[in-house]
Amino acid sequence: MSDSLDRSTKINLLKEAVVKKLCDVLDKSNGKGWRKLGEIVGNDRRFKVSSDDMEMCSLRVLEVEGSPSLMLLRLMGERGCTTGHLIDYLQTLGNSEALQCLRPPALQVLIQPQSAALMCGHNLRLSCHAVGKSPVQYQWFKSREEVPNSASPELLISPVQLKDAGFYICRVNSGDACEFSQWAQVDVLNGSTSYGQSYHSIDGRLKVVVQPQSQRLHVGETLQLECGAVGRPIPRYQWHRNGIPIPNATKRKLLIPHVMQDHHGRYRCEISSSTERMWSNEVHVVIAPRISVQISGAMECSEDDIYAIGGGSNELFLNSLPEQLHATDKVALLIGNLSYQNHPQLKAPMVDVYDLTNLLRQLNFKVVSLLDLTESEMRNAVDEFLLLLHKGVYGLLYYAGHGYENYGNSFMVPVDAPNPYRSANCLCVQSILKLMQEKETGLNVFLLDMCRKRNIHDDSTPNIVLRVTANIVFGYATCQDAEAFELSSTGFTNGVFVKFLKKRLMDDEKITVVLDRVAEDMGQFDATKGKQALEIRSSLSERRALTDPILAEDSADLAHAHSRQWAKAHELPESMCLDFDCGAQIKLGFAAEFSNVLIIYTHIIKKPEDMSFCQAHVTDFTQDLDVDPKEMNRETPEETGIYLLSSSLPQHCLYTRLSSLQKLREELVFTVCLQGTFAAMDEDHPVHWTKSVNIGKPLIARLDLHRAMRRNSCLQTCPMPHSPSQSPCHSPGPEHHHYLLYHGSHQAQDLNRLSPQHRYPDVCEHPPGAVGGCGFAYHDHLSQCSYEREYEADGLVSSPGKLSIPIEATEDMNELQTVFINSLQLQPQ
Repeated sequence: MSDSLDRSTKINLLKEAVVKKLCDVLDKSNGKGWRKLGEIVGNDRRFKVSSDDMEMCSLRVLEVEGSPSLMLLRLMGERGCTTGHLIDYLQTLGNSEALQCLRPPALQVLIQPQSAALMCGHNLRLSCHAVGKSPVQYQWFKSREEVPNSASPELLISPVQLKDAGFYICRVNSGDACEFSQWAQVDVLNGSTSYGQSYHSIDGRLKVVVQPQSQRLHVGETLQLECGAVGRPIPRYQWHRNGIPIPNATKRKLLIPHVMQDHHGRYRCEISSSTERMWSNEVHVVIAPRISVQISGAMECSEDDIYAIGGGSNELFLNSLPEQLHATDKVALLIGNLSYQNHPQLKAPMVDVYDLTNLLRQLNFKVVSLLDLTESEMRNAVDEFLLLLHKGVYGLLYYAGHGYENYGNSFMVPVDAPNPYRSANCLCVQSILKLMQEKETGLNVFLLDMCRKRNIHDDSTPNIVLRVTANIVFGYATCQDAEAFELSSTGFTNGVFVKFLKKRLMDDEKITVVLDRVAEDMGQFDATKGKQALEIRSSLSERRALTDPILAEDSADLAHAHSRQWAKAHELPESMCLDFDCGAQIKLGFAAEFSNVLIIYTHIIKKPEDMSFCQAHVTDFTQDLDVDPKEMNRETPEETGIYLLSSSLPQHCLYTRLSSLQKLREELVFTVCLQGTFAAMDEDHPVHWTKSVNIGKPLIARLDLHRAMRRNSCLQTCPMPHSPSQSPCHSPGPEHHHYLLYHGSHQAQDLNRLSPQHRYPDVCEHPPGAVGGCGFAYHDHLSQCSYEREYEADGLVSSPGKLSIPIEATEDMNELQTVFINSLQLQPQ
């Protein structure tokens, strides 16, 4: 094995990435895994691996590393085992996949391009260096386009201009091997807006060069504040008003359309990198009421033009402008169902709900975002949503998941729905609308991202009588008796509907105009042309828009009660510092990815000087949450499944993701365990200290959605002629399976005919089967997917499965990353 690592290298000196990859293989192998390896090593008297050692390895699955293979390799390394010995043992074991882990890669990127923010007119230099078994070739890309004359390890743009801002990546080839660098974001600041600030960033350190400016606005106008800093890596931004962080205000520019008087105050921006933090200047924003002045009903001037007031015919009268349409409040319930128990799994609803949550919050909606709800949880969530509605409120309900439509009534399918499902197992959208109408809401918007095929197993005909009102808008992701699709990708992408909706949602237009534009955009999308088209149904007679301002009209007590009810679903535990007897201090922090998904992270603040190793992890969670110990306490957010929130979390922590908080029955109590070793101690026997922590019921857990349906408000109008146990036991026909999108003659597999481990086969290896759709579907492999046709780059093929994670995440970074990599992974026509 000449192409392996140096045989004389001690295995405890192997690189962490090599060890991790090797442990993953050995942990998952059955007959050729770590146990068999331990038996082989145990027969070699040089390293003396005993049965007690093997038992200790097996118990390590409960520890923070979660890997018995890692413990075994450590024992072998301590006893002098070299890479050559390990290779011999793996050859005896016959595990070729494990042996492959010890072979050096044919191509390896050593230097990654680094994101940067710089002033217009300066020089931009991005570097990428790789080594391979044959000469290395480079090609730079900006977004999806090749950068001309950029076939060298360094990309130099001199001088850089505003149009050069964007995302850059380098493709590296060596023989048949191909790799991509990480993404680098380049932010170019306009020198004309720096307000006299000098520019010089020493060693890439942050320097604020664009400061926000104080403003005086009238009610209804747009507030725009801007700041900017230069440095490497590109800085992060968080705007504050009156000392309090503004939710989702994490860009250089803060834009608030249709300001109200309660937007006045002191604004400043926190600018940070991984090692630095600084603040912009604090500025004052004054919001004045908009009034007009009329003289004898003939001449009009603004309040700023008044310099004298006369009598008689010149007497002035202050008249308010025509009343602008407004909401008394804005409330949204967003549900994304992915992990179905008896139906194909979905992927896009998580990304769709996350993106819409961020956009609606910028429009001042109070948003509750939930993933993977059972029938009772969905009904109880709707009940809580209805409690937030009253006269004049704008209510929006978005649902992504499986669904169907019978006799003009739409049904949302919970994750625990049986196969086949009927109306008794699902939620009727029109039933919810009837209850919303009784609240005298100002606007009812339903965005249904699901299939509308007929359910042949449901013969019930609901008798739902709706009031005649002019405030209802339905945005169906697809037409009647048609399927809706999500895009095939190994990464995280939006469904087709939200892919275009999120680009228009912030438009200051009547909601039906916004949806019309989304429909036009979808109509130009080749992947779904002729398969999926947005359908809009509306009884809206006024120019109601999601951007309309909020003017509360209820009594203070009622408004406070509604706000308190909403706050229950968003109450995060406060971060805390834990002091241990050894002298170490641990920070325990929390973040919310969704209303029912909690992130916990631990960070070492202080440790004793004589402590050589110190680490804190969380454990002992209630069984209600069903947390896998192997997916807890990871060193990066992505390792524990935190993909959408990873860029906003603090670095150098251990992260744990707790989902399905709605199932939490008691207060959340867990243990923080501190592991430490001292210089004078044996490093293999760390000392443990523990503290019990009670954080109450965080986020949506406070609403107890897990309980049996405790109110009849949602059930009264939902047709339920049969209980789930009385539903007929027929399997749905092929029209109720899911579509995968492929162009040419490739069609989707009939997913229900496949075993779970082959649920998403590679279409190049299996013949096409029956097709149909009842919601969404995705494919784990990229193979001639229609979605990527829009971004096709002929002749470019990357290494299979390669998906680098951008260093700097922005609102558009993830989509750009996936789209670009997917476009380069198309199979040739």
